[in-house]
Amino acid sequence: MPQLTTTRLVLREWRESDLAPWAALNADPEVRAHFPEVLTAERSEASARAFQADLERRGWGWWAVEVRATGEFIGFTGLDPVDDEMPFTGVEAGWRLARSAWGHGYATEAARAVLDFGFDSLELPEILAVTAVGNTRSRAVMRRLGMSHDPADDFDDPTVPPGPLRRSVLYRLRREDHRR
Repeated sequence: MPQLTTTRLVLREWRESDLAPWAALNADPEVRAHFPEVLTAERSEASARAFQADLERRGWGWWAVEVRATGEFIGFTGLDPVDDEMPFTGVEAGWRLARSAWGHGYATEAARAVLDFGFDSLELPEILAVTAVGNTRSRAVMRRLGMSHDPADDFDDPTVPPGPLRRSVLYRLRREDHRR
């Protein structure tokens, strides 16, 4: 299974030592502000174990992210097939970092590595990214990655309960537009 590296980061398999900081990240209301709820430690652990199983089965998915210089776990990034409930199909890129890792360019750096892997190794024709309309931080990352947004693609996420977080935006990046 590939491990991806950037100048400052390592995208790798999940470890037991990631479970506590992953649970803390998912229990932080500010990190989860654009999700319906914070996660319990049990749900966080289950998600990490599922991510690891996907990595082992497919060779790609949601990688744990650590800072190369310190070995500190800071979150996750990766690629995953779009959920069946969504009104579109494809593979989406995503990221979630601990608040202490915000503002350092880590999300963009990790996501670039994931896009390179998706286009170069998986030969995907397009990679998508989805977030709640109000998630300005993630939308800024999507723009820095060169992804485009067409308001006609905006949708109500059927996996999110009715309310202000349901309206979502879809960003796209086609292989031929990557690295322009």
